[in-house]
Amino acid sequence: MAEVILMPRLSDTMTEGVIAAWHKKVGDTVKKGDLLAEVETDKATMELESYKDGVLLHIGTEKGGKLQVNDLLAIIGTKGEDISSLIKSGGQAAEKIESKKPEPKKEAATKSAGSKQPEKPAADTATVDISKMEEVVLMPRLSDTMTEGVIAAWHKNVGDKVKKGDILAEIETDKATMELESYKNGTLLYQGAAKGEKIQVNALLCIIGEKGKVDVDAVVAAAKGKVDSQSAAGSSKATAKPEAGAEQQATAAPDQSNGNGRLKASPLAKKLAKEKGIDLKTVHGSGDGGRIVKADVDSFSSQSSVGSQQPDAPAKQATPGAQQAPVVEGMPKAMTVSQFIPVTEEKFTDTPNSQMRKTIARRLGESMFSAPHFYLTIEVNMDNAIAARTQMNEFSPVKISFQDMIIKACAMALRQHPAVNSSWMGDFIRTYQHIHIGSAVAVPEGLIVPVIKFADQKSFSQIAAEAKELYTKARDKKLQPHEFSGNTFTISNLGMMDIEEFTAVINPPDSCILAVGKIKEVVIKKADGFGVTNIMKVTLSCDHRSVDGAVGAAFLQTVKKFMENPIGMLV
Repeated sequence: MAEVILMPRLSDTMTEGVIAAWHKKVGDTVKKGDLLAEVETDKATMELESYKDGVLLHIGTEKGGKLQVNDLLAIIGTKGEDISSLIKSGGQAAEKIESKKPEPKKEAATKSAGSKQPEKPAADTATVDISKMEEVVLMPRLSDTMTEGVIAAWHKNVGDKVKKGDILAEIETDKATMELESYKNGTLLYQGAAKGEKIQVNALLCIIGEKGKVDVDAVVAAAKGKVDSQSAAGSSKATAKPEAGAEQQATAAPDQSNGNGRLKASPLAKKLAKEKGIDLKTVHGSGDGGRIVKADVDSFSSQSSVGSQQPDAPAKQATPGAQQAPVVEGMPKAMTVSQFIPVTEEKFTDTPNSQMRKTIARRLGESMFSAPHFYLTIEVNMDNAIAARTQMNEFSPVKISFQDMIIKACAMALRQHPAVNSSWMGDFIRTYQHIHIGSAVAVPEGLIVPVIKFADQKSFSQIAAEAKELYTKARDKKLQPHEFSGNTFTISNLGMMDIEEFTAVINPPDSCILAVGKIKEVVIKKADGFGVTNIMKVTLSCDHRSVDGAVGAAFLQTVKKFMENPIGMLV
């Protein structure tokens, strides 16, 4: 049976997407996980993967065309399948509808009582075109690798009034826990899952509309694409179960804001306030529980915002060494005394894998076993870098770390060796003109890679300030999709963990990743005697399909030159 793919909401502010490229054409065989298209949103260009096997039967628009969120993007099914009704309805979920006159509305009550007659409910779903209904909220694809989301918390209960900009729920993806905002006013009529449950991308998340004017049962049946005799009972179960937890979350939100200093503001409001230089602490929020939304920032007086930001500036620089600590792939937690008590019987603990851990396993497994890795190691004399960093930190408004210097050195080396700044695309190699450096950060759930965009064009202090902000967001699981996607090269640093040398697995879609070890004092011969110098080993992992050994070696030599002579990065 053919399956409809609707345009997903790939960012919290996205209303439409532009097809940057199709990677499959009509008639091509598609496997689950294959790249279908690249979609340009208001924040980034992201890859859209197929979540089923079949043949691509229809595309909603050609390259360069625009589609609104929830518009028909593509149809995947079996070759020769009749999809004319789906195309005509714009992607109606009820694929096979008999040409019968719709039964009266009372049929919804009949099916909830246990009716097992598929014909009648199917007629009900014929009147529902979910792809065109504003009331329907589908699970958005909040990261480029996301296939499903877990409901971390509901901030609204069924029956609650919802305003545009209010937080509906917190969604745990494979990379972060993100807030999902409502983009319309109305009443929350239905929740697709309880707290802790999973929902596939593009599956029904919730329904927002005017009470009494939306046939919830019919919408749910149409969204699922089939009629379940227990759909009414299931929907009441799904809405009743999360009410207690969601109510606690909603009432606890103001206390949490007051207790730990967390500022309640939408991601878009935070971004807009940062651009305008407005201190959100001085903005009155009109959203749910005093939450600040975009409209509040827009209407805020520019005069009061200029002075209000000053007191906040020193606080952002209060912890000088904080930014380097997160750049770790496995920082151990402090052990308690109880962990040292001998165990006299066989025991074990099973920990369910988080969405992030599952994706790490899948993506890096694919990378390791599909990309032929080879490794190049070089020693870098860090004496000049240590001296230069000390001098720069006397003038820099934010503390510059060795990681920041390595990011800058790699970015400038990529400018000279563009072949390393590339991706293997199967039938071709894509060489990027822009340089986006990913910096691996360890978090309790696994590993995430915030991205420093256009790193070659930024100063040391700019890189340091941006990196510090991204690392903090990564620890707090507040990174937005555009902040951890788009990398063209990645750096993984374990030097602060006393690791001298290691190899890293390439982070797709990059062709290379640089593994950085610790700075170590070694004794060397100097003139007629001996002296101490500081050495750092770095290892470049390369995808041999797109980067040859000589190309990788030349790149490393350039990185070494910049790190051993930091003044070369300033001219």
